[in-house]
Amino acid sequence: MNRRSLRRTLVGLLATSAVVAGGALVTDAQAAAAGCRVTWTVTTQWSGGFGADVAVTNLGDPVTGWTLRWTFSAGQTVTQSWNATVSQSGSAVTATNVAYNGAVGTGATVSFGFNGTWTGSNPAPTSFTLNGTTCTGGTTPTSAPPSPTPTSTPPSPTPTPTATTPPSSGWNPPAALVQPLDEVWRHQESTYNNLYGFRNYGWDQIMANRGSINYCVRWESTAHVTAAQRDAVHAALARQFGKWMAVMAGHNGWPYAQVPVKVVGWAVRDRAQLEWTDNSVDIYVNNIRENAPQCTEPCGRFFNQSGNYPNCPGGASHHYDMSLWLTAGFGGGAGGDWGQRISSEYLMSNLNTDNVHILLHEMGHSFGLDDFYDWTPTGQCCFIMKAGSATQITEFDKWMFRDWWRHLKNRYGY
Repeated sequence: MNRRSLRRTLVGLLATSAVVAGGALVTDAQAAAAGCRVTWTVTTQWSGGFGADVAVTNLGDPVTGWTLRWTFSAGQTVTQSWNATVSQSGSAVTATNVAYNGAVGTGATVSFGFNGTWTGSNPAPTSFTLNGTTCTGGTTPTSAPPSPTPTSTPPSPTPTPTATTPPSSGWNPPAALVQPLDEVWRHQESTYNNLYGFRNYGWDQIMANRGSINYCVRWESTAHVTAAQRDAVHAALARQFGKWMAVMAGHNGWPYAQVPVKVVGWAVRDRAQLEWTDNSVDIYVNNIRENAPQCTEPCGRFFNQSGNYPNCPGGASHHYDMSLWLTAGFGGGAGGDWGQRISSEYLMSNLNTDNVHILLHEMGHSFGLDDFYDWTPTGQCCFIMKAGSATQITEFDKWMFRDWWRHLKNRYGY
């Protein structure tokens, strides 16, 4: 899986505050140097509640695991977190890496987010410790590193697919966007694990289907769904997906004027929750994966990236490329080659909304677009892929999206 296949973003718009602190980052007793920078950003705040993003930049030697601690000074509490395991005892809070983000190289940044409550005031923490060391704002030498153990043969590096120079035909972004677009692509090249070798972007899925996309809905909720609500969910999904596809229509050899979206199934714990009897979609009952209903794996492209579905009930026409994972009480969003995950309540209350901005953001990730937790391209401010800064696809988002096609189109013969 591409390392960008899972994304989480906070609900809400426009950051309200940011605090930057320096801190020591310690790997173990033999580390040669340690240091870090912690950026605390309140991304949204309402009466009694708030959302925050915490970014930790490692300025010292690489680490393989991290624990960040701080103390709230005004009685705030953490209620939900993502990209870290967060616990709280009184005013003391501990955040620990999860399985996929424990390794942090020199100069790299790891981010996590959470929702919380507050009363009276919501000041940012004034001090952090990382792996037991108080934040100091610089790189601090620790005990001398041990002499390296000789090895007979150094390990061979894993070959990495090389980038090819994309054709310039049809690539004509506004002059003011040329530099920031170049910054974005170079950043992706330097941070993605397998940018050019990965073969399950949304682009790959559309091409494999010759211009269409299939979805299955994972209904992680105890609520019932009527046939009318089902159809409205399908329409909202197709409308949001169509906004990204409209960006490509007629651009730089893109071959499809439209990309139809078809929902082929629903996954649910209890069949009685789905209040329809027609057979317009496949229904999967109590097939649990990640503690949530899952559409059957033999029909999913994520599990069968060869594009063959020999064990899918009903055959390849019943396969799904992505999942729309709707989770009750989910406080943000996630997106990748597997699909998008958002709050079921959020979507059901926005079925007729023109721009369902969290879903639009997560769809961008399914096509490879990056997050912008800790940096902003030159001259840019507010765009859908910078979480919380825009509610619709902007001109900069459009050209970032088109840039992916520019770099990948050769693999499809365009």
